[in-house]
Amino acid sequence: MTTTIGIRELARSSAVLEQYDYVNIEDKKTHQRKGLIVSNQYADEVEQYLKKIIAKKHQQDINDIMQFAGSCTIDEKYKNMNSRELRRARALKL
Repeated sequence: MTTTIGIRELARSSAVLEQYDYVNIEDKKTHQRKGLIVSNQYADEVEQYLKKIIAKKHQQDINDIMQFAGSCTIDEKYKNMNSRELRRARALKL
């Protein structure tokens, strides 16, 4: 079973959570969803599912960044220079 309750209602009594599988938390004034509370019997399954989603999103973020890694090459004449030598070469426009 499921229900939707307001934030104030939840603050007054958390006993309402015991009789439902999950409860939508809603701002009654703006009708915006604020969260979801899952029954303890489903907590482990939901947690594993969320971990998979977060890991997948994190991997996608890494892939988006890594597409640029190694995409530029350094000219051979600059390859063995330290930072001081690179600045000097740039100033002299070698």
